[in-house]
Amino acid sequence: MQKNHFPILVCLGSFALITLLNCICLSTLSAQSPENLVPNPSFERFSRVPIGWFYKGKHFTDVMKYWNAPTSASPDIFGPKVIIPKHWQEKGFGKQIARTGSSLVGITAYGCEEGKPHCREYLQIQLKESLVVGQKYHFEMWVSNLSKSLRINRLGAHFSMEELEFIEDKVIPVKPQVEAKEIITTHFGQWTKVEGDFEATEEASYLIIGNFYSDQETKVFKSRVDAFNYAYYYVDDVELKKVQPILKVPIKPDDLSKTPIEAGKVVTLKNIFFETDKYELLPRSFVELGKLLALMREHPNMVIEIRGHTDIVGNKDYNQYLSKKRAKAVVQFLAENGIESFRLQYKGYGSELPIATNDTKTGRQMNRRVEFKIISNSIGMN
Repeated sequence: MQKNHFPILVCLGSFALITLLNCICLSTLSAQSPENLVPNPSFERFSRVPIGWFYKGKHFTDVMKYWNAPTSASPDIFGPKVIIPKHWQEKGFGKQIARTGSSLVGITAYGCEEGKPHCREYLQIQLKESLVVGQKYHFEMWVSNLSKSLRINRLGAHFSMEELEFIEDKVIPVKPQVEAKEIITTHFGQWTKVEGDFEATEEASYLIIGNFYSDQETKVFKSRVDAFNYAYYYVDDVELKKVQPILKVPIKPDDLSKTPIEAGKVVTLKNIFFETDKYELLPRSFVELGKLLALMREHPNMVIEIRGHTDIVGNKDYNQYLSKKRAKAVVQFLAENGIESFRLQYKGYGSELPIATNDTKTGRQMNRRVEFKIISNSIGMN
């Protein structure tokens, strides 16, 4: 190809040649650009129609796809189908236009000393993959302050190994990897970027956004006489990407790729996640499922049964139904990626086959699992 095209490039002239080569380079860089590890980064996807205003963290969690509220305080959703109470509209809530798309969220980030209920609100999401220790990352989010709110610094991002969950409304006392050192202020309708680079020191799987400092530790600026006694910021377009050079993820001894292929062997799939009481796979699941897909391709004669399991909480018949639907979701992923249907079976076992006690939270978590059994590694033989 190069020999055939080279004379044509020369005929185009030096300027055209340079322009074309620049386009080729930019195209190559674009193709290799690291993936955004934040699902639903612009808050455009919903689990159900957001028809009202939220007063509890659970309400936000039930509506916003993949995101949740780690405390009892609820972030707010703004979009075409959201109904904002009139008295909040009169305070200016909902006038901000999304930076991209049609939806955005808002959080209160200061005002505990003045006694504001829900003086800290946070956004939490499970990343598409865990942070790689030693890898450098770039984080950014676009923010805009409510016109009559106070302006503050400290708004930032913390990356956690475990999902954070608090039953009360409180300041989450953790150290953010990225934060705004200076006071964040925007004019009406404008957006500004909070960003920073950091190196991962642990395999964190969750991102939490908010102000992780007390009011006393936060700088504050009152931009107008009639300002509210709290700080409120809109958030949109959240992004986390790896920074070159991209480190190779070390393969652990118990990695799925090292599984011995033996008929009758049962293997638990790690890091397979579903929404609560649902059977849609969460984005974090695709790392492990990608490994299973590679294993199936490496062993083209292997036939497997995907097996879904639950704990004993809830109705027995429903648990059996849910476990079957979750097993089927994994089979559908494999089939959609080219694995022949005759190589795939699935079954839901409900709570029939526990591998740990159901008397503890840890045990129940272990029992809620998806695994696969190798039926055979030779087509037509069981």
